[in-house]
Amino acid sequence: MANLYETIYRQSLDEPEAFWAEQAALIDWDRPCDKVLDDSHPPMYRWFSGGRLNTCFNALDRHVAAGRGDQPALVFNSAMTGRNETFSYTELLDQVALFAGVLANCGVTAGDRVIIYMPMVPEAVIAMLACARLGAIHSVVFGGFAANELATRIDDATPKVIVAVSCGLEPDRVVEYKPLLDAAIDQADHAPGHCIILQRPECPADMGDLDIDWLSAMATAKAQDCVSVAATDPLYILYTSGTTGQPKGVVRDNGGHAVALNWSMQAIYGVDTGDVYWAASDVGWVVGHSYIVYGPLLRGCTTVMFEGKPVGTPDAGAFWKVIADNRVKVMFTAPTAIRAIRREDPDGKLLQRYDLSSLNYLFLAGERCDTETLAWAHAHLGVPVIDHWWQTETGWSIAANPAGLGLFNVVPGSAGRPMPGWDVRVLTDDGLEVGAGESGAVVCKLPLPPGSLLTLWNADERLRQAYFNTFPGFYESGDAGYIDSDGYLEVMSRTDDVINVAGHRLSTGAIEEVLATHPDVAECAVTGIRDSLKGHVPMGFLVLKSGVDREQAELRGEAVALVREKIGPVAAFRKVIIIARLPKTRSGKILRRTLRNIVDGEVFSVPATIDDPAILDDIEDTLRQAGMIGV
Repeated sequence: MANLYETIYRQSLDEPEAFWAEQAALIDWDRPCDKVLDDSHPPMYRWFSGGRLNTCFNALDRHVAAGRGDQPALVFNSAMTGRNETFSYTELLDQVALFAGVLANCGVTAGDRVIIYMPMVPEAVIAMLACARLGAIHSVVFGGFAANELATRIDDATPKVIVAVSCGLEPDRVVEYKPLLDAAIDQADHAPGHCIILQRPECPADMGDLDIDWLSAMATAKAQDCVSVAATDPLYILYTSGTTGQPKGVVRDNGGHAVALNWSMQAIYGVDTGDVYWAASDVGWVVGHSYIVYGPLLRGCTTVMFEGKPVGTPDAGAFWKVIADNRVKVMFTAPTAIRAIRREDPDGKLLQRYDLSSLNYLFLAGERCDTETLAWAHAHLGVPVIDHWWQTETGWSIAANPAGLGLFNVVPGSAGRPMPGWDVRVLTDDGLEVGAGESGAVVCKLPLPPGSLLTLWNADERLRQAYFNTFPGFYESGDAGYIDSDGYLEVMSRTDDVINVAGHRLSTGAIEEVLATHPDVAECAVTGIRDSLKGHVPMGFLVLKSGVDREQAELRGEAVALVREKIGPVAAFRKVIIIARLPKTRSGKILRRTLRNIVDGEVFSVPATIDDPAILDDIEDTLRQAGMIGV
């Protein structure tokens, strides 16, 4: 007899409309849909066309109406300030409805955009849900990005209001957000009508003409009811990669998103109403959207929000303390966090101080988890450690090991098996499907399931070019890998020049664009190299203009500072080397993969298309003298 996973997986592919209609019945609708799957304009598929609902109502109001208003909805723990606060569903609903009133007083209505530029504070969650309550479209911008990155998003999303905070807190410093916001508005062509500022006592900000104080505005606001929106209306825009050119804003809808995330909480993560779930991520990333805010609240769970780091706030036992204090059932974090903890506490002595008996599963995502990290976590936690794979564009897991459908054997290095709704294939560059164990481009057969990207903001044609044109009838993930004979998916690397730095996708091209602005740089290349903590970090190769004769250490420092200013510290850009020439093909393409292989100390073949093979020997000598090979 087929197991539960196999039965549900086959149904989801063979009868997708019936399968997702059944899951949609678990969501409250103002009006049922006319059509579960609208396939009239491929590849622009739409789910639950004609249906109407409100995402905030499904995340908050319906749980209060069902008598669960006293249940904890959001637990906030700050290792930075010592602030610990629990919001019941009723209390969170009251705060969200009031802040929706603040936004309404600023003229925000359904379809308007609101940018949220905040660190890990509960007010960020309140702002997101308040936007959803009004039918407005929020765009959360990660606080680690610099002013010009925020400016490009302001111009692309054209927000009516920006919600921000006076400062963010790092273990060794206070990051003033307000000056970054002011600089971004000065740089942007679009001007918001208002900026709502949450003042933190650690660093209050000077207020300007556009600025409204959060607390003062809340004191006079009137609570707002939910606004019904179409299932296919946008819920949010989330900009992916660290691009400094035209941003790529992934748009998520309301209906498909609510259905898919509500279903995923139980089926994939094995949690249900009343369970405590913790995604140790940031609200600025897709994990924060899906599994700090929307997924757990849609399912009626208690979600944990932590302001702190896996190490240094105060030590490598910080995560285990959060689990023990809050009786967390399932935790979701990135492998880089576990690597950092392992580096500081290799024997797990700090872990042993805490009662972790509530923990059932540890899920990892954001980058491929190395087998050593997975084995260490399993040995010390004594629970299944599950690597799984998804993307900003997909919104939830393409491949996983589903706790709610019956776990498979954990295969280290694998992302698990395709999840219901995801028809995963591996293709050659010519679009031919490969056999088991053969590598190629990982793609997903259309239509994608509910919850995946609706489009790119104001860029339907760019959506087609980026994801659908290379392999007609398929979504191009941009990742390479293979499916083994048991159906497990191994995701090995990116097929483009986007790299994963501690789970954050960053464009190497964006960093190159910044480095190229240095007055002494003639050419440059950036590639991702292995890093024992972050998975990958960017490394820059600079070719100087003729006649430049400067101290190299000083120039390298300027390059690092430039990237920090323009992209932000999230890029983790610290490795720079100056070389005489870049390796290129005869057509002028820079051989970035070959550069990466040299730095990582890997055996490689000299590309047949290289213009001058001697360049590689010169670069290898330079790197070896600098001690940069295999580090």
